Amino acid sequence: MAYGLEAVLIPNNIIDGGVTGLSMILSHVTSINLSIFLVILNLPFFFLGYKQIGKTFAFSMLYGIIALSVITSFMHHIDPMVHDQLLSVVFGGVICGIGVGLAIRNGGVLDGTETLSILIEKRVPFSVGEIIMAVNVIIFSLAAFVFSIENALFSMLTYFIAFKTIDIVVKGLGDMKCKYIISDNTDEIADAITERLGRGVTFLHGEGSYSGEDKRVILCAFTRLEDTKLKDIIKEIDPEAFTITSDVSAVYGGRFKKKDIH
Repeated sequence: MAYGLEAVLIPNNIIDGGVTGLSMILSHVTSINLSIFLVILNLPFFFLGYKQIGKTFAFSMLYGIIALSVITSFMHHIDPMVHDQLLSVVFGGVICGIGVGLAIRNGGVLDGTETLSILIEKRVPFSVGEIIMAVNVIIFSLAAFVFSIENALFSMLTYFIAFKTIDIVVKGLGDMKCKYIISDNTDEIADAITERLGRGVTFLHGEGSYSGEDKRVILCAFTRLEDTKLKDIIKEIDPEAFTITSDVSAVYGGRFKKKDIH
């Protein structure tokens, strides 16, 4: 993340979201090193996290922020990676997203905004994502005054790319989904899923509301990379099958290992 900030975003006057973005604005206005603001502005969130969430979380956060601050200080005079703003948006978002994603995946936090959002969520009827979005709207509005409206819009796009990259890094390309399949050919579909994907299936018993007929429903867990292959299997056996697909936060256990879908 430090490299993404110092070598990509800062030279092109593009900011990140949250406390990091506010630190970048203050550093630009005052000419004080970014690393100082990163520590000072995040300290209140460290104490909040320590009191409200727990010392393990708080010290993981403190460790990450200090590491980020120190490394940005060393990289302050590094040569810019790119000078084109569009390239800065894309690669800055991806690089920073990878950095934040790796921290979150290993139990850390690099920005106090997330801590504040978790605490506020318990007291207001808004989700963590909505609170973070509201905070970032304020920060990007400040960026429009300090830099320009164009830079603020580029910053918003960078944040969106970083957010999507974080999601991929934290969940991975192999994050799980589940599919419910209602068909008159459940045995054939179940056998094909087992043989061709190596995934176990479970039969659920349902009843049609209109027809009153008993129906077997297939429940199958799979990765997002297997989704297309699973759709092909179902379409090949029963093009009229009714399917529902949903995201799954975690899957544990099971007898079957996934096979090479190619």
